[in-house]
Amino acid sequence: MNRIDAKFAALRAAGRKGFIAYICAGDPNLKMTTSLAREFERVGVDVLELGIPFSDPLADGVVNQLAAERALHSGTTLDGVLRTVADLRRAGCEIPIVFYIYYNLIHRHGVERFAKDAAAAGVDGALALDLPPEEAASYERAMKRAGLCPIYLIAPTTPEKRVAEICRHAAGFIYYVSREGVTGMQKTIATSIAPKIAAIRRHTRIPVAIGFGVSNPEQSRNVAQHGDAVVVGSAIVNQIAKGRSAKAVARFVAPMVKAVNDAHPRR
Repeated sequence: MNRIDAKFAALRAAGRKGFIAYICAGDPNLKMTTSLAREFERVGVDVLELGIPFSDPLADGVVNQLAAERALHSGTTLDGVLRTVADLRRAGCEIPIVFYIYYNLIHRHGVERFAKDAAAAGVDGALALDLPPEEAASYERAMKRAGLCPIYLIAPTTPEKRVAEICRHAAGFIYYVSREGVTGMQKTIATSIAPKIAAIRRHTRIPVAIGFGVSNPEQSRNVAQHGDAVVVGSAIVNQIAKGRSAKAVARFVAPMVKAVNDAHPRR
């Protein structure tokens, strides 16, 4: 079983919600990425989302854009990230890993080759941010042949007919973007989450992870009540940007993990 599917099955059995941590691979270097993955697994992060640095990260706000710039400056490439994941797996790291990636990088690597190389390294799924499902047939075939989950975004502005179409293509989990715009820390969470998640659940039983803007334990707990997992990215990346050690970043993440684990669905 794919590690993502196994993780969500275990979370359901335990009556818990999941915590997904996003970082940009190679920020500030791949050695730090390795240390963060190990520390996150230690403090109970359920899924690690690795951003693959790209020169034009259109879905990202300034915090994650700067992280991609730092990673590119350090010489990080897709091949380098694949080697890093392979090294983590050889060292016994079992946290599910998802690539958050722009399709240009997959296309340049070669779709079939990307799926095979990712699976061989120990990657479990990919979220190709700018690839619409209508144009994803060859990508999806390659991913599923390799045993990987093609993950898709659904936004607050996505019409329900299109929600149903996206759900038919997705595997692993749906990533629900909780607000319009790009990634980034926010002081408040969107008020429209509950009805949007209900609309998604009318069309799929795949877990739904909620992200974009979640920044602290209170927000994490509140958002977790509506979905199956919470994604925190920019707030973590901001800690890395401040030069914190991997252990210090993990200490920042740990209270959010606990808040999500303690969350219960609204009655």
